[in-house]
Amino acid sequence: MGGWIWAVIPAVIIGGGWINENVRRALKDRHERKLELLRATERQQLALEAANRPPEPVCGCTHHLAKHDKQGTCHEMVEAPTAWDADRKPVQYEARRCNCQQYVGPEPLGTVFAPDIVDLN
Repeated sequence: MGGWIWAVIPAVIIGGGWINENVRRALKDRHERKLELLRATERQQLALEAANRPPEPVCGCTHHLAKHDKQGTCHEMVEAPTAWDADRKPVQYEARRCNCQQYVGPEPLGTVFAPDIVDLN
């Protein structure tokens, strides 16, 4: 009776290690799939929020419409290069007013004019 126990013990140890490895791998795969599902849900939520947001009135200079006056002049300060190196890369900057002159983004709803459809006279 004692002889076969010595043969069973290594089989249980080896088989137990194999089972343990497979269970760990399955749990790890399941965890990674759950994380990917969470990331996909988050991406979907961000996309829905972005789709429901109205367009930002942004000028071609990337500044908001609020930074422009009625004539279209931008009043935002930007860093303009003033010195370049031998490879024509800027090495020194100076703060200057943005030099764009016209707003080219989507027109805000408040300035849209809709003529009357019917004539009341």
